[in-house]
Amino acid sequence: MNKILRIDTVSEHDAFYHQENLHPLVSVIDFTGTAPAVYASRMNFGFYAVYLKDVKCGDIKYGRKTYDYQDRTLVFVAPGQVINVDINQEYKPSGFALLFHPDLIRGTSVGKHIDDYTFFSYQSREALHLSEKERRLVLDCFLKIKYELE
Repeated sequence: MNKILRIDTVSEHDAFYHQENLHPLVSVIDFTGTAPAVYASRMNFGFYAVYLKDVKCGDIKYGRKTYDYQDRTLVFVAPGQVINVDINQEYKPSGFALLFHPDLIRGTSVGKHIDDYTFFSYQSREALHLSEKERRLVLDCFLKIKYELE
C-alpha cells in the first residue's frame, strides 16, 4: 500500500511546491512551471483546497471512487480527506489553487456552515466543470486574493 503524504499546513503545501508563503492560513498558487520535489500519489491535507485545474494530470480517486475530473474544472478537498492521484508520465502542473486553513474561517458565518457545502464531501465526486467565462471569474477571484496577500 502506498504511503500517504500528510501536509498539515498551508505553509507546508507552499514549500512542497517551492512557493513563497505570504500568510500562514491562506495561499493562492499558480502552478505554471512548478513541480513538487517528489510526486505523491496519496495525499492528506489539514486545510481546504480549491484547485482550478488547467490540465488533466491523471485519474483522481476521492474516497474510494474515481472523481469526475477533466481539465478546466474546480476540484475541492476538505481537511482530513485522502486523495489518490495516478499521475501520467507527461504531467506538467498547470492551473491555480486556493488553500485555506480551518482557523481562517473559525467563528465566521462561512465556518459555521462549511459542512453545508457538499462539494467538500466524499459523497460529491463531481468536479465543477466551468465555461470559459466562469473560469475567468474564478481566476479573477483567486488573483484578487493573491493581490491582497501581497
